[in-house]
Amino acid sequence: MKKKICFAAALAIAITTVFAYFMILPASLTGKVVSFEPDEIYPMFLCPCCGQPLDKENICCGMAEEMIDYIDAQIAAGLSGNDVIIKTAERFGINSVIEPERERIAAELARRNPGLPDEKISFSSAVGEKAPDFTLESIEGSVKLSDYLGKNIVLFFNEGSMCYPACWNQMAELGSDERLNNDDTVSFSIVTDQKSEWKSIISRVPKLSEAKILFDTTRTVSSSYDVLNLKSSMHPGSYPGHTYFVIDKQGVIRYTLDDPKMAIWNDRLSAELKNL
Repeated sequence: MKKKICFAAALAIAITTVFAYFMILPASLTGKVVSFEPDEIYPMFLCPCCGQPLDKENICCGMAEEMIDYIDAQIAAGLSGNDVIIKTAERFGINSVIEPERERIAAELARRNPGLPDEKISFSSAVGEKAPDFTLESIEGSVKLSDYLGKNIVLFFNEGSMCYPACWNQMAELGSDERLNNDDTVSFSIVTDQKSEWKSIISRVPKLSEAKILFDTTRTVSSSYDVLNLKSSMHPGSYPGHTYFVIDKQGVIRYTLDDPKMAIWNDRLSAELKNL
């Protein structure tokens, strides 16, 4: 009888210990997002301009105001604090999250978006490297980079809707140039905006209708291609600037260009494609 009681007591202690372990295990290891109150959410994100945590009582610029308005809208819609954090990170990118929370939230974003790339390259040594695979939404549907093996690929990472007219002009020219869009070659413009925003833009600016636009709303692909902190970015860490990759038919990066002057580079891109 004593043995049975001792065994039962030991089993109860073991179960309690295991339960307590998982209850207090850091969220970064369990993959779960801990609960946050609304007032705790704002300072979890950084202003794209000054890099300081958001302060609802001291809004430093228009971009900080945009982020705070977005958070307010998600809270008003009745989302939990956890979901507000995830949606805000998706909208403004993982680099908008303060450093202590970034890894954990990045893991949750990856769990919710399994089509995002695991690999990461360095822009300065990207030539000769395998291009990280990814799946992103386009206006028409999903696009997976590896589905285009056998074709040459041009990727143009840019600031998107806020970058008018320079990025808009390059996107339009990239989409309409037959040298960069044919049986052997496809060209994509990658932005961090929402699809709905570009549907509205295209309805008003028909010359953009031929642009093949991909939506990297989480900035995960931009981060994997190391384009968020280059010289062309006007908002380092938060938005790409004006950056190009030429990828060959085997999926290997053969040419890169980052242009702070934000010019149109179709002729150079065409020349590089001819060298493949």
